[in-house]
Amino acid sequence: MKIHFIGIGGIGLSALAKFLAGRGHSISGSDMRQSEITDDLALNYGAKITIPHHPDAVEGADRVIYSAAVRPSNVEYQRAKELGIELLSRKEALKFILADKEVYAVGGAHGKSTTSAMLAALLPETNALIGAISKQFGSNVRSAPNDRVVFEADESDESFLNSNPRLAIVTNVEPEHMEYYEYDETRFYNAYRKFLELAEIRVLNGEDPFLASLGEALPSTYLYPSKDLEAIEFVLVEGEPHTRFTLRGVGSFEVFGFGEHIALDAALAIRAAMELGEVPEALRERLRNYRGIKKRFDIIQNDAECVVIDDYGHHPTEIAATLKALKTFQQMRDLSRLKVIWQPHKYTRTLDNLKGFVECFEGVDELVILPIWSAGELEIPIDLKGAFSRYEPIMAQRITREDGIVKILDEKGQVMREFREGLITAFGAGDITYQIRGIR
Repeated sequence: MKIHFIGIGGIGLSALAKFLAGRGHSISGSDMRQSEITDDLALNYGAKITIPHHPDAVEGADRVIYSAAVRPSNVEYQRAKELGIELLSRKEALKFILADKEVYAVGGAHGKSTTSAMLAALLPETNALIGAISKQFGSNVRSAPNDRVVFEADESDESFLNSNPRLAIVTNVEPEHMEYYEYDETRFYNAYRKFLELAEIRVLNGEDPFLASLGEALPSTYLYPSKDLEAIEFVLVEGEPHTRFTLRGVGSFEVFGFGEHIALDAALAIRAAMELGEVPEALRERLRNYRGIKKRFDIIQNDAECVVIDDYGHHPTEIAATLKALKTFQQMRDLSRLKVIWQPHKYTRTLDNLKGFVECFEGVDELVILPIWSAGELEIPIDLKGAFSRYEPIMAQRITREDGIVKILDEKGQVMREFREGLITAFGAGDITYQIRGIR
């Protein structure tokens, strides 16, 4: 079957495209801009890529799958409709892609990409579709000659309800993407409940209030971080962050990354793998193969006096957890100052969580704020300079990195500041990852 993807450059849609290509389908796709992802699809998966969208791109397709960001007014969407080609959203496409698979789904407000990549490391013979690039296998997809799939399950549009989970891990539950749920918390929590009801095996964070409230209604394996995780310590291995911990009744483990949340994610993945019959001794060794994921505490420059990190954190809870780890890393590496560059992601998320964002940056030495990445939303006026006045933020237009120097630019492209030393971290889910990497 020939399948065309509108928005194929997205991390989630590209994973489905790669997976289906590995299953013998012919794939093509389009996006607004060329990227590492579209180049990878063209070079390694034989995909015909169209940049930007063009109505002719859907010609000859048997089925068209489109990302959540694509509007019905999109020229390719319209052309497919005219031609009578089957149109499926990513959410709808999961039904036919995963229907006959043994799926190990990982959901949650925070940590699901990391936990998915860790679970994939612990189950090396499985397929994997995750919402990030695993540094272990250099992709967001790993193919295997079987129907077992580690899958990162997305709650943002209830698509996790179409993931057909045999096993479900949930790291935590926190109201997010509430514009989709029409700000109805009952509907939001019911979606998680329905997702968990689909699974035969459930591995949950027992100290999350919502997950704990499920009690006997949904028999599950619960992990209680404050009781089950012991002797957590942070160590540097060749200058890179690692966390050591003991999982009660199972033994000691070491995993790439810093933070109590890293130990929690790893422990959930370990418990899930054990539910599938894996033994601790093998898991202990396999976890060492996990090398982190791109854009999560991703060290992209590692000099003695200047370390630059790219991080996907785009919610106050995520940013606060990463900053806690960053301060430990800064102290252990004896780096001078902690400098943060933040690109807010989506107007609705920024407005809904404004108080949390203001509080989560407490303790940074310098804060740079870039324009909000709209992700297709209509603009909502937000006074970020006023809201963050306690930090005396640098309001910049964009950044770049050249010759090991992070440059802060104004609207005219003029350099406002240069960061040459310290621990510099870029937070955001928009194009800040390209800016901090010096990719134009």
